Amino acid sequence: MRKFKLYIAQTLDGYIATKDESLDWLFAVEGEGDNGYSEFMEQIDTVVMGKKTYDWVMAYEKGNYPYGDLQSYIFSSAGFPTPDGVTAVSGSVTDWAKSEQQKEGRDIWVIGGGQLIRQFLEADLVDELVITTAPVLLGDGIPLFPQGEYRVDLELVGMKQYGQFAETSYRVKR
Repeated sequence: MRKFKLYIAQTLDGYIATKDESLDWLFAVEGEGDNGYSEFMEQIDTVVMGKKTYDWVMAYEKGNYPYGDLQSYIFSSAGFPTPDGVTAVSGSVTDWAKSEQQKEGRDIWVIGGGQLIRQFLEADLVDELVITTAPVLLGDGIPLFPQGEYRVDLELVGMKQYGQFAETSYRVKR
């Protein structure tokens, strides 16, 4: 069965962006190669993200959707125009996920943001987490793990260093 994998970068104090949704802190840190991205992407054929994350990606990429070779789902409470290969989804994360998980294919990347991640955690859908930590303290911002109704017990399965980034990989204990 396909797995849902969270793959994301955070600051040392647990933020994925500043309050104004900037990732300047991330691009200022010295990494190594692609920081493990291509290795991770070999496992993935589907991405899912929230509408705010999609809007940020589209603005950053100047309207060129970077995941065109993958099946893409964007969760939003309202419809919006999407490029080919991108599907807007509303409704229950659980219903969508259970259906998607049964399809043939590789694993599914839960990109973000924090609110979608919270929904996946509350529904006990995340199977693995790969979190890359940058040596930056923001003091405030958008948290990787917003408060919610979840408890997730994890098993550490790997650690890697990419320049100044520390990547930790976890499997959800069930």
